[in-house]
Amino acid sequence: MKNYLYPIFLALLLAISPMVSLEAGNPDRQGEAGAYELLMVPYARTAGLHLMNTAFISGVESIRLNVAGLARINKTEIVLGSTQYLKGTGINMSSLGLAQKAGANGAFGFSLMALDFGDIPVTTTLQPEGTGSTFSPTFFNLGLSYAHIFENKISVGVTVRVISEALADVTASAVALDAGVQYVTGPQENFKFGISLRNVGSRMSFGGEGLSQQLNKASFDQEFPISFDNRSAAFELPSVLNIGLSYDLYPGEKHRLTLLGNFTANSFSEDQIGGGAEYSLDDLFMLRGAYKYDFGSGDPITEPIYTGLSAGASVAIPFSKENKNVKMSIDYAYRETKIWNGTHNIGVRINI
Repeated sequence: MKNYLYPIFLALLLAISPMVSLEAGNPDRQGEAGAYELLMVPYARTAGLHLMNTAFISGVESIRLNVAGLARINKTEIVLGSTQYLKGTGINMSSLGLAQKAGANGAFGFSLMALDFGDIPVTTTLQPEGTGSTFSPTFFNLGLSYAHIFENKISVGVTVRVISEALADVTASAVALDAGVQYVTGPQENFKFGISLRNVGSRMSFGGEGLSQQLNKASFDQEFPISFDNRSAAFELPSVLNIGLSYDLYPGEKHRLTLLGNFTANSFSEDQIGGGAEYSLDDLFMLRGAYKYDFGSGDPITEPIYTGLSAGASVAIPFSKENKNVKMSIDYAYRETKIWNGTHNIGVRINI
């Protein structure tokens, strides 16, 4: 029975992907989607490669990019992440992820990401300098994932994600699906290929008491107040299709150099292409860097805030001399921006 799961899943992924790719890279639609926090990177290792490690990403971080890599863990993985998003804006991002092996070839995953905008002053037309009170939006998304690996060559996975954006009196929510495939081959399993489709789901629209308006209605020569509900326009989720490949070089027994390339098709912005590299010393120390180019980025008005450069590092501390897979890692990443002071990611990873 399991032999039929992969072709069915791959056929489903290929059937859905044209809906994204046919509309991808359309700058005329830029700004029409919402919930762009789905495109933010909460994990340091992925951020260090500018979200382009589609082909070989594994464990908890794969839930965000290519869920097929979720199954490629030892037993249990826990990741905590903290991000200073566009340092200087006061926006912080927190993340929590858990991956657990299920049987020999399967794995379940859980991920939670939340944004902290700080306290924003309340202003009105009569008090443009502020009323003295503040508010703070609540943005979070929660994902539940499953992935399965076939004969250590092909892995597939799917994520169901709930998105929520809320103020005290206005809310919006949606459900999205992610799907992914990874293929591994080569004499040392050093060639990897991956495809992922993200953020395909229902439209979002805001509703709540904050959209109601009280007006005076005239009737029989008298006026009395009545509340009217305003309807907000619905918006799409920022669907993305990623296609990536990587190749591992082994210049020494404890040395690995991974070269990668990636293409991203965006439904509501310009397409992107890029490449990078990751160096690993016995899987205990890693350095990584990447560059991503946005097509059409020559326009100073619509070009992205990121310059395209990213870098990161990881240091791991084994818990056991006999088993190096049981360890704790500290990850860091920096992505350069045109203004502000870049985005800084830091994370703690525990592998059991």
